Amino acid sequence: MTGTAPFTAADYTARRERAARAAAEAGLAGLLVAPGPDLAWLTGYTPTAVTERLTLLVLTAGRDPVLVVPTLEAPDARRAAGAPALTLRDWTDGEDPYAATAALLDGTGRYGISDNTWALHLLGLQKALPGTSYASLTEALPMLRAVKDAAELALLAAAGAAADAAFEEIRRVRFAGRREADVAADLAGLLRGTGHSQVDFTIVASGPNGANPHHEAGDRVIGRGDMVALDFGGLKDGYGSDTSRTVHVGEPTDEERRVHDLVREAQEAGFRAVRPGAACQDVDRAARAVIAEAGYGAFFVHRTGHGIGVTTHEPPYMVEGERQPLVPGMCFSVEPGVYLPGRFGVRIEDIVTVTEDGGRRLNTTTRELVIVE
Repeated sequence: MTGTAPFTAADYTARRERAARAAAEAGLAGLLVAPGPDLAWLTGYTPTAVTERLTLLVLTAGRDPVLVVPTLEAPDARRAAGAPALTLRDWTDGEDPYAATAALLDGTGRYGISDNTWALHLLGLQKALPGTSYASLTEALPMLRAVKDAAELALLAAAGAAADAAFEEIRRVRFAGRREADVAADLAGLLRGTGHSQVDFTIVASGPNGANPHHEAGDRVIGRGDMVALDFGGLKDGYGSDTSRTVHVGEPTDEERRVHDLVREAQEAGFRAVRPGAACQDVDRAARAVIAEAGYGAFFVHRTGHGIGVTTHEPPYMVEGERQPLVPGMCFSVEPGVYLPGRFGVRIEDIVTVTEDGGRRLNTTTRELVIVE
């Protein structure tokens, strides 16, 4: 199966060349990439099913890239947008795919290997070439996909606009008297209706459930007086959306409004900290300081943000200790929150891209507290 993003064979070739150079600069003999987001980004190829049969891209500087693929899946691989500049080496059942792959590798080299490679395959390679060693791509090349080009930014902006359109519709539906799961189903339908091919999550966390940042929508009936945290996103044309807004059923109390305003101020502070050369942790520090100074620091229990691209969570991460400098083209969430156990939670999230002189939001719906029925 090929991806839906409108990239050419030349685009994928440029990505592979950049990745091979980055690997060499990191002291690696090359990269080994199994099915998953990295393979899709480097080749445009996403197998219809991931099985025990080995599929692996072998990428080394100065050599033609090779995609090792089962014979029965080779026709699909050849149709991928990035395939014209790839050498396909297919293998049939009964052959040893690890021996075939070993012939492409330096027997004493250290390779970066995609994080979602099955242990079965890594162990098979190690057995075939016991002198090799491996590092996860997140460890070795965490910024491989972090900086987006103009076409990728356009797709991320379109995904963000689609998620915004879903929020504008969901705020008009009835919340009171309905289960969280019902509203979550509405959200999923709206995301698909705005062009999402994949819905990754539709968090609807009402009342005390809002104090759990990753609450899974369930059978709780939403009532008047509930704060409801909404967090939803997925993939549209191969690129991610992810946004959070918190709404209230009927009029909020003064405290609920105050906490929401505090999170909104923190989110604004995090956004304003985005600029080229700033460290990722600076975004976290800016948002967290606002909440801590108001006395709610203990109730902000997660990082301020995560990268987004061909997956909805990827490097870079806006978290204390991450000194990676921001670079124009990086895209990530800014999503502070306050979670009061047994009572309610508030989170506000936008996807932001780094520009030449600051940042730009890819989500533009109101960050004010929205009242729903």
